[in-house]
Amino acid sequence: MPDGSHPLSHTSSTAAVETRHDWTVEEIRALLNLPLPELMFQAQTIHRATFDPTEIQISTLLSIKTGGCPEDCAYCPQSALHEDGVKAEKLMAVEQVLTEARKAKAAGASRFCMGAAWRSPKERDMDVVCAMVSGVKELGLETCVTLGMLDDQQALKLKGAGLDYYNHNLDTSPEYYGEIITTRTYQERLDTLSSVRDAGISVCCGGIVGMGESETDRAGLIAALATLPTHPESVPINLLVRVEGTPLAQADAVEPLEFVRMIAAARITMPKSRVRLAAGRENMSDETQTLCFLAGANSIFYGERLLTTPNPQALRDRSLLDRLGMHTSGITL
Repeated sequence: MPDGSHPLSHTSSTAAVETRHDWTVEEIRALLNLPLPELMFQAQTIHRATFDPTEIQISTLLSIKTGGCPEDCAYCPQSALHEDGVKAEKLMAVEQVLTEARKAKAAGASRFCMGAAWRSPKERDMDVVCAMVSGVKELGLETCVTLGMLDDQQALKLKGAGLDYYNHNLDTSPEYYGEIITTRTYQERLDTLSSVRDAGISVCCGGIVGMGESETDRAGLIAALATLPTHPESVPINLLVRVEGTPLAQADAVEPLEFVRMIAAARITMPKSRVRLAAGRENMSDETQTLCFLAGANSIFYGERLLTTPNPQALRDRSLLDRLGMHTSGITL
């Protein structure tokens, strides 16, 4: 590989990995268009310099409040504005959530994520969610919630309850965002991330591939994440799950290697972040998931559902990780 022919071509497994916050859309498009062997080599080289390449972090996601969301996100069946949307349910009881967290821990999860279909949490719900966070924390699990937009005081309250991570995805590029969501702005998402950071909570933030976006928009999403003042500690890359009744139900499928390229670009541009295979794994072959791991993905959601959409059965995940010789938290699933 000629010196200087590609971004980060000087990186080796023994060299310190440079963490940049000045990536341009053009640079990331160049990464996405590298010959696949070169892209995978760069991603794997960086991955090995920052993580154990055989280790996978396991998270479990539970919907603690399903349906009835006033937002119009085109991909989401929980929107009250979509035809045939998911029926609105009440916030779960604390003990119900803790029962599910115990099951997740017994199944090998190290992080328990709780999602609520809100535009932003109401104050009357904050005490209940904080009790959930504290209870899950006492079980010895890392805690994560996604509740919509937060203000500074809400973020501080969650931090006081012991919250480790807050998930708030950017979804797509700033330029394409208005095609997917009109009920909140990109800046509002960035403001929530700032509130979370200022409260001392780690950030889980990524996006979705397959919503009709262009390659430039895919590069724009990675650029938006990689130019944040601090890279997200977790970067979930979701493959759109096409759900009947949503505006994106008939979206074109994503070619698997295009998705692998997004994983590699996320790994190269955010070398110290956990890159997570999130929604859409149910529709990925074992071979596609394996290529994603080689491209630098080192976290998955584990369990039967992701909020309201299917996730690969636990036995299938155990089988794949075992065949690959992968491990999680020092144990083999």
